[in-house]
Amino acid sequence: MMVEKLMIKSVHVTANARLHMGFFDLNGGLGRRFGSIGLGLDAPVTEINVHHLLDANILKNEVNFNERTFKIIKNYTEVLNIKNKFNVECLHLIPEHAGLGSGTQLALAIGSAINQLSGLNLTLQQLAAISQRGARSGIGVGTFKSGGIVVDGGRGELTEVPPIIARADFPEDWRVLLIFDEAHIGKHGEQEVTAFRTLSEASLASAEKLSHRILMQALPALAEQDLTSFGHAIRELQICTGDYFAPVQGGRYASKSVEQVLNFLELQAVPCFGQSSWGPTGFAIFANVEEANKYQNLLNMQFKHLPTLSYQVSKGLNQGASISQHHQ
Repeated sequence: MMVEKLMIKSVHVTANARLHMGFFDLNGGLGRRFGSIGLGLDAPVTEINVHHLLDANILKNEVNFNERTFKIIKNYTEVLNIKNKFNVECLHLIPEHAGLGSGTQLALAIGSAINQLSGLNLTLQQLAAISQRGARSGIGVGTFKSGGIVVDGGRGELTEVPPIIARADFPEDWRVLLIFDEAHIGKHGEQEVTAFRTLSEASLASAEKLSHRILMQALPALAEQDLTSFGHAIRELQICTGDYFAPVQGGRYASKSVEQVLNFLELQAVPCFGQSSWGPTGFAIFANVEEANKYQNLLNMQFKHLPTLSYQVSKGLNQGASISQHHQ
């Protein structure tokens, strides 16, 4: 008896935001440069439905169409020589250019869906390379795959996507308070490329110090759920990374409003805080949801004179993107 194989009608993908906490080797003296640590978050999310499009002429009239998704689809179909057309229904999107990895998560989500709809069996690394993600950091690819705290090994001469060299669960009780500034957009695209061209390499001493902090303080502290020690390591990374990028982002932090909040948190002896990637989004990590909620309420009161700021409490996410097929 033959069993009819069901065709995949659509693919649903939920990909999550990530924190990029900083680079620990901006020197590159050993032949690899960058190297970074980051965390997958349970929110915000990018949630999409992707399906075959029978009439290519109606693509730009579809509900929730946006130019960014069109460019991503066009790139995949051209590089992979796919003749089929696809439509992406965007249900939720991570805020763009906020330092939370929106571009990488959307590109990998769309690529994963096209991969399954077309039966290509491409790896996540191949999808990242095709979509030109992971130019300097592998954190977005790593959190898309597995969530949790991930460390990438930077970029060598032959590297396509920086490899994930360590991964650990984020403590279930810990919470991340995100600090948004809707008035500021982080560097991206050609601005980001130009910024890296402008900056000289960091000192070898700085790379050695930060690598030591990650290997012998941040990761062991995470394993022992020692937020104070983990925070000390991340703060050192943030200070060095922020000061390195200060000439091209206008200071240690990109947003002056977020900087006021982070300086206030430092005065309150909050153990772990900083800026994600190019910002403007800031973050602070607390031992439990009660502490996170308390500080969210406090910041709302303390900085009510800065109306462009908003706050969200998230959890660390210890799993990768959710991908499900719908058949016909």
